[in-house]
Amino acid sequence: MTGEVTQIWRHPIKSHGREAVKTVNMISGQTMPGDRVWAVAHEASTADGSDWAPCANFSRCAKAPQLMAISASVDGERVTLSHPDRPDLTFAPDSQPQVFLEWVKPLMPADRAASARIIRVPGRGMTDSDFPSISLCNMASHRAVGQKLEQDLSIHRWRGNIWIDGMPLWEEFDWLGRDVRIGKAIFRVRERITRCLATTANPDTGQRDADTLGALETWGHQDFGVYAEVVKGGEISVGDKVQII
Repeated sequence: MTGEVTQIWRHPIKSHGREAVKTVNMISGQTMPGDRVWAVAHEASTADGSDWAPCANFSRCAKAPQLMAISASVDGERVTLSHPDRPDLTFAPDSQPQVFLEWVKPLMPADRAASARIIRVPGRGMTDSDFPSISLCNMASHRAVGQKLEQDLSIHRWRGNIWIDGMPLWEEFDWLGRDVRIGKAIFRVRERITRCLATTANPDTGQRDADTLGALETWGHQDFGVYAEVVKGGEISVGDKVQII
């Protein structure tokens, strides 16, 4: 046994909000259901919704830190977004993109390409990785970064899907190429996650206030968490044990 699931999060719109879930049914070869279903393409993007596209095509927290402070909840095809500096917005991303684009405009830096449209690729979450991935994060590693910075950091800086506690610092990096059982699902760990400026932004305020990348560099890298793919589907829940197999 190597740990226990303490939190599960999904991000319905890439870089625009987060939602906690207690239980989710993973599907082999797919992203977490409800995770990164939609993505916001900017005016310089070539993404058209026909296939997965790299993150450079989208409005994201690395370039617009205020987006980090968005929370989300999903009810069917409707999403509700909250932000400390904006009124709550409930809308249907597929049919009401303009409502969202007006809402998010004040959160976007004037010197960045403006958000232009919402895209969706049926059956494919718009993950940062070029394969349908789920991010696994270690609470011990998170606490170590906070201690290094002498700050109480929110886990939402890392935008992780599955949070695991009860294992040693950076143990997740030893999982590369191995299978991990969580609940009834099995994940194959494929890559370390190299981090960007998004993690420097405070998820409560949207302001950059922590040198997370500098802290990671003291361990000789800028990585946090690992990307895994679902190789056997099944239900996972908060409280499930995590086991290398």
